[in-house]
This record gives sequence, structure tokens and C-alpha cells, in this order.
Amino acid sequence: MRILVVEDDRPTADYVARGFSEAGHVVNVVGEGRNALAHALHEVYDVMVVDRMLPGLDGLSLVKALRASGNQTPILFLTAVGGLDDRVDGLEAGGDDYLLKPFAFSELMARVNALARRPPTQAEKTLLKVGDLELDLVRRVCRRADQPIDLQPREFALLETLMRNEGRVLTRTMLLERVWDFHFDPHTSVVETHISRLRSKIDRPFDKPLLHTIRNTGYSLHAR
Repeated sequence: MRILVVEDDRPTADYVARGFSEAGHVVNVVGEGRNALAHALHEVYDVMVVDRMLPGLDGLSLVKALRASGNQTPILFLTAVGGLDDRVDGLEAGGDDYLLKPFAFSELMARVNALARRPPTQAEKTLLKVGDLELDLVRRVCRRADQPIDLQPREFALLETLMRNEGRVLTRTMLLERVWDFHFDPHTSVVETHISRLRSKIDRPFDKPLLHTIRNTGYSLHAR
């Protein structure tokens, strides 16, 4: 699952992001409202966790702008603003759930999982297909040619990113940002290592390769 955390308090953001990452999810953290709006409009997320009090663009305005654009990503407000009118305003603005600080991470995780299980709108995909490769985002199941493929959480996230961008070339930097949330070069072979592992599972046992290396550029997943 890809989760966008919009929180300007760094200790809280780090705590939440670490918990989601340890559960096997891909997490992006943004601490400013306008940047969060840009992320949400140009990237695909399964759930967003949004604070009300944000610099640049407050959380309520952020959610209203997203809903006005047609974005239907499930959104949970995580905030210390907890009056009855505040909660009503958050839900009427387009929020799907509302959790007050301080909070237990176990409850936050349960609520996020519940939002992710909701039936998707028509525009949202829960089953990705490229050729005979299928990725079920709800059941977390991967199959190719009707054969099950066991993926580790990071491999699943990497494959999901590649399949959502079928036919596009994704650079190493793009994959570091979208799968590992690295906005710097860690000077490791983490991308290459995971690409190799993924290729050994989804390509090598089958006749036709789907995962292609574009020399000096990046990687692309397609059936052509």
C-alpha cells in the first residue's frame, strides 16, 4: 500500500512513517500543504493521512481541493483539532475518517487498513495487469500465467510502481523516491538488487520477459 502522510511535526511524521514502513507499506511524508496537494495530484496513493494544521495550505483546504479535482483517495485526518464542529467540518470537506492526537499507532493502522479495504470508485484500480502478470492490491497477491509468485513487501511495492507506469521508463532516481522514499542518492545498489530479485521471480521462469532494462536510463515493464 502507498500512503501519503501530510504532517509538519517531524517527530510525529517520523513515528507514523516508521510504523507504516515496518508494516511493509511505502510511505511518503510531506510537511507543507501545497506540496502535499502537488504530490497527491501527480502520484497514486491508496490512503492519505492528513493533519489539519499545516503551513502553506491547511489540511481542510487541501482535502477540499483534492475532492474538487476528482481525487477520491481515502483520507484520514490525524489532528489535535478535535471539537465536534471540527470533526464535522473535516468529514464534510471530504475526509473519510478522523482520529485525534494523541493516538495509538495500532488504532491508526487499523483505521488505515479499513479505509484501504473499502470498495474502490470506478476510477481506482485494485487489480493491475500487464500481459499475463497480475497484481491484486487488495489481497496482496501476485500471479503470472495463473502461477502464484511470492513477493517480499518491497518487491511488491516495486512491482506495483512499475505496473502503474506500464510502458514508461522509470529511472533509478524515480524508483528511489517512489518505492524507498529516498530524495537523495544513498550510493547503494538497492534498486539494482531488487530489480534482479524481481526479475528472477516474474520473468526467468517464463518464456517472455516483461521487465526490461533501458541502458543508461532505467527500467520499464511492458508486454510488447
